[in-house]
Amino acid sequence: MLVQSGAPWLCCEKASTCAGHLLARETNFMSDKCFVDTNVMVYAYDRSAGEKHQGAKTILGQLWNSGRGVLSTQVLQELCVNLRRKAGLPLSVDETRRLIQDYSSWEIVVNTPQSILQALDIEARYKISFWDALIIQAAESSGAAILYSEDLASGQEYCSIQVVNPFAISSG
Repeated sequence: MLVQSGAPWLCCEKASTCAGHLLARETNFMSDKCFVDTNVMVYAYDRSAGEKHQGAKTILGQLWNSGRGVLSTQVLQELCVNLRRKAGLPLSVDETRRLIQDYSSWEIVVNTPQSILQALDIEARYKISFWDALIIQAAESSGAAILYSEDLASGQEYCSIQVVNPFAISSG
C-alpha cells in the first residue's frame, strides 16, 4: 500500500525535503511534461546510490505529485532488469512488479515499429547510440520538453527535447 502522496518509494522510507528548484526550470518551456531516463529511475530505488539516490527521489517525487512525469516501455523494461540484477541492493520480483504497476499510472510511451524507424533517423542525425535515440524519440512523441538523464549532455537539445542532468553541479 502506498502512503504519503502516493509516491511508490515513500512506503519504504521517509520522503526527502524538496526545495522545488529542479522542476522550476521547466516552467519556461512550452510543455510541462518531463521524460525520465532509466538511470534516474534506478537511482531513485537503489539506496546504495548515495547522493544520486536522494536527488532522483526528489525529482520523481515532484513529478509524481505534479502528474508531469512520462516514461516509455523501454525505460520500464530497463528498470526491471537494473533493479533486480545490477542495483547495489536488488529488489525482489514482487517489489519490482509493484513498482511497475505504480508507474503504470504515468503517461507511458509505447515503442512501435514507427518509433524504431524514427529512432534510427535520430541516431544518424545526432551520432548517438540507438538506445539513447529511442529515448529521445519517446520523449519527443510524448510532447515532453525536458529529458532527465545523465547519459546525454546536460543542456543539449535533441529535436525539441532539452536534456537536464539532475546530478550535474549547477552554478546558478
